[in-house]
Amino acid sequence: MFFLCGRLPEINNVRLAKRRSNQVIAVFVTGVLLASNVDAQHRIPLTLAESEDLALAAEPGQQAMEAKAAALEARAVLAGELPDPMLLVGVNNFPIESGGFSTEGMTHAAIGLRQAFPAGKTRSISARQIELLADEMNENAEARSRNVLTAVRTAWFELYYWDRAHKLVAESRPFFDDLATVTRSLYSVGRKSQQDVLRAELELSRLQDRLIDIERHRSRAQAALGLWVGSDAARPVAARLPNWDQLPQLESLQGMLPGHPMLRAADAQIEARTAGVELANERSKPGWALDIGYSYREGMLPSGEPRSDFISLGISVELPFFRKTSVDSTVSAALQERSAAKSTREEMRRSLQSQLAAEHARWHDLTRRLSLYEARILDQTRDHSEAALLAYQSDRSDFADVMRAYIDNLNTRIDHIRLQVERAQSYAVLANLGGLPR
Repeated sequence: MFFLCGRLPEINNVRLAKRRSNQVIAVFVTGVLLASNVDAQHRIPLTLAESEDLALAAEPGQQAMEAKAAALEARAVLAGELPDPMLLVGVNNFPIESGGFSTEGMTHAAIGLRQAFPAGKTRSISARQIELLADEMNENAEARSRNVLTAVRTAWFELYYWDRAHKLVAESRPFFDDLATVTRSLYSVGRKSQQDVLRAELELSRLQDRLIDIERHRSRAQAALGLWVGSDAARPVAARLPNWDQLPQLESLQGMLPGHPMLRAADAQIEARTAGVELANERSKPGWALDIGYSYREGMLPSGEPRSDFISLGISVELPFFRKTSVDSTVSAALQERSAAKSTREEMRRSLQSQLAAEHARWHDLTRRLSLYEARILDQTRDHSEAALLAYQSDRSDFADVMRAYIDNLNTRIDHIRLQVERAQSYAVLANLGGLPR
């Protein structure tokens, strides 16, 4: 019995140690699983559609414009309200030299209200003007959304290009290694010159330098995309471009141009300036105010009756005799502002129309070049490089021809990707201008 009691603490210590060990293992396994899950998420390719969603979700620039629009809408409500009434309290006709509140018949304590009414329709026009400015800000927010969409698309395509270029150059590296090895073997048996060996090694060094430069550009493109999608820019880019091979006619896109939010914002600005002209004209009219008061009197009349209290009603009207010059200046300024808004809108329309025509022509030119590359140039450069290698192996050509042919083939494939990317970027601009759906 004493023996069992003496071993009990040791057994408990062993069990406690095992329990702690199991907890440590569980925490370790959980950490490994979480790290693996995060790492797996970072390896999921980042598609263009996901990049667009990430960029447009809670975009701060658009949110700031929408908040400003909401503030203007709240101010429009206030602008349409009457000014707050004024409380008037006082003692009238109080005798200074002798007597008190009840000695003089005209002495009374007065309380009243004054309500001012602004001139003409200034309240409703002011409210409408501020509402139009809110509409302008909302349109600017929509324009911001389109610009963000174009920017994130452009950044994604640029990262796609440098990622594919790096892949092509890296895949070509083993071939140039093999070519250099074959050249050294042929040189060792006296079939090729040392110049061929040096040329092969030089091209290998240039290829490595090109990879370093591509990695530099890819890092910059990744940082540019990170401005819009955050840490998701570190994920690999999806391997496929969107299927944007069809484009509406130029006339159709031009017909949708007036619906561009920048032009709608300019239209709202013109209407707001027109309301400013109306407001300036309305202010030439007089404002007025209504006064209502009650007066209390103490004391007795000579007949012995108590003095009667007073009720007062009055209307105050402004007399704008000396306002003509200032009103004329205000109206003139408002007219000039409206004229400036119209000119700005016309300038913007011409600029957008010019951009649309130029980008539409560029998209078609890039499409024609892509068709030429895919129909002839890619196959021709590949066949030319293979023919140059066969001629070199049969001693009918020199090594420089082989290197030029294969480097030209590599450059052609990279140029083909650049054309695809530039056409996709051009489509993104046209989608912005023409309001094409996602």
